[in-house]
Amino acid sequence: MTNFNGTILEDTNYMSITNRGYAYGDALFETIKIANGKILFWEDHYFRLMASMRIMRMEIPMLFTMEHLEAEIEKTLKANRLSTADARVKLSVHRNEGGLYLPTQNAIGYNISVKPLDAAVYHLQDTAYEVDLFKDYMVAPTLLSTLKTNNKAINVVGSIFAKENGLHNCLLLNTNKSIVEALNGNVFLVKDKIIKTPPLLDGCLKGIMRTQVIKHIEKLEGYKLEEASISPFELQKADELFITNVITGIQPVTKYRKKTFETTVARLLLNRLNAAIRLTS
Repeated sequence: MTNFNGTILEDTNYMSITNRGYAYGDALFETIKIANGKILFWEDHYFRLMASMRIMRMEIPMLFTMEHLEAEIEKTLKANRLSTADARVKLSVHRNEGGLYLPTQNAIGYNISVKPLDAAVYHLQDTAYEVDLFKDYMVAPTLLSTLKTNNKAINVVGSIFAKENGLHNCLLLNTNKSIVEALNGNVFLVKDKIIKTPPLLDGCLKGIMRTQVIKHIEKLEGYKLEEASISPFELQKADELFITNVITGIQPVTKYRKKTFETTVARLLLNRLNAAIRLTS
């Protein structure tokens, strides 16, 4: 069951082929984790969506309050019998149909879809996780590259490249040859007691889990956070490398080419993240 503009529809209902999200990638989305029926980090998701809609020059409806959208998510969970379960929610917003590259209007529509998840808490994956650089195409670092839009061609092609080469993920570079992010999340690098993550100015996604992890790092005694550009050459000297997103939480990287990594800081941060989730449940 899918929520389309506030109406619950069977998943057999389809959008028009002239939907601008399909035709031009003129859409935004939020991927949201539900733990025991509770929406995690909802305030961060909501304000990122509102800011992104303004950047995309979409009209924000008066009813698009935090409370209204939260109620619509809960309605969709209930329709799918997931009200007290663990789930993945995708909230998509698209500009309404009309026009070519130039839209005839800026009014929007939205849809909410849900899928069940296995667990409420985040689990550290102890299995091997190998990455490499994806160098076929690069990210142009602009404000648009920090948004979660439907324009994900580089992530799709990069994911195919990773599969073809037996990799679990790839790291994307920007046009300045700095590491921006992974195909499905933000990147953190640990060297000695310094934890680095690319700044938004480098073009990385303004990730919700990135924000959460930064908050926990700032409280981590003995460690220093740096939002600074990361060169590919730093990977060979790093102690740890991990990827963050709201569904997985923290994914440690175990191997990059001939370099292997520890998982100490990733494990510590994941424990703190889970503790914070339990306290707010």
